[in-house]
Amino acid sequence: MKLEPKEFSLDELCTLTGMSKRTVRFYIQRELVDRPLGSGKGAHYTQDHLSQLLTIRKWKKAGLSLERISELLREGEESAPPPRPRREGAVEVWSHLNIADGVELHIQPGRAGLGPEEVRELFRKTMEAYRSIKTDEGNK
Repeated sequence: MKLEPKEFSLDELCTLTGMSKRTVRFYIQRELVDRPLGSGKGAHYTQDHLSQLLTIRKWKKAGLSLERISELLREGEESAPPPRPRREGAVEVWSHLNIADGVELHIQPGRAGLGPEEVRELFRKTMEAYRSIKTDEGNK
């Protein structure tokens, strides 16, 4: 018994990826995602389209630009790549968490592969750990 490949409508694809129709169409226009099979009302998408969109979402969440994602897709990369090496004169954006006087956490979310919510969670747990250590120290 041979299973037919699953086909998705644009609405189904958007639901599965959490992306808007506009975003999916934009990625197709930018040639990050293959064009749909068929045309007009008969247009449909496959598991390959779904995989492409999920990969883009993963890499965007890791802080990669669409330009870099395009490069990686052309190179045939399968997993999230390591960040590019730092170049002389490159501008980097870092987040700083002042934990206490003399204690700071520095992070570059894109290089660390963390989205905004993950960075907030890291900061929150770091603060909790510091407070716990200081509390334990005061109890000795």
